[in-house]
Amino acid sequence: MSVREIQTELGRRGDPQVASFLQRFFKTGPGEYGAGDRFRGIRVPVLRKLASQYRHLTPQQVVRLLRSPFHEDRLLALLVLMRLYRRGDDERRAQVYELYLKHTKFINNWDLVDISAGHIVGAFLADKSREPLYVLAHSGSLWERRIAVMATSHFIRRGEYQETLRIAELLLSDKEDLIHKATGWMLREVGKRDLRSEEDFLRAHYQRMPRTMLRYAIEKFTPRERRKYLSGEIR
Repeated sequence: MSVREIQTELGRRGDPQVASFLQRFFKTGPGEYGAGDRFRGIRVPVLRKLASQYRHLTPQQVVRLLRSPFHEDRLLALLVLMRLYRRGDDERRAQVYELYLKHTKFINNWDLVDISAGHIVGAFLADKSREPLYVLAHSGSLWERRIAVMATSHFIRRGEYQETLRIAELLLSDKEDLIHKATGWMLREVGKRDLRSEEDFLRAHYQRMPRTMLRYAIEKFTPRERRKYLSGEIR
């Protein structure tokens, strides 16, 4: 199918009521982080099935889909890219990685970042220099900074935590709530596997961590431990 035919099919599958809900949920109003984004009203499980159906799309076709003004089209494009990466050889994986980083302005909401960054950026850099993550972490783009920290989810699953901790330290002074949430989440994931590493980081930095980041990071701690961190009683 052509990209135009796929988009016609996506239009037929849309539900205006779901679209209205999603536009509120993803903060698409003026001045909000998703300002101007448009939704068709298609749920993620449906898009996952379609990604399998459209698995033979070329990278060039995927880019066209990724440039769509509709959120679901971009999410579908990322799901196909993830499939291309997972099933590709080294050359194809490098192509997908480079394509992803060239089009980050279209990966412009938290769900788009979270579903894809670890599976493409993190996976590609697993056996390479991690320097691209630090470039992203210093970016003026909220979404590129979120890609930097969320990409480390791949390393966490492999039992590697230092990159997450280093990038989390870089993001301690970030002004964006969506970065605070993502960073706290990744710290919590580190703690699930290596509590000592998370606690060492928290003891060193919790007093200057944004409150949201701290709350996310200690979410699985006991109520007593959470109170200590939140009240500044940790020594």
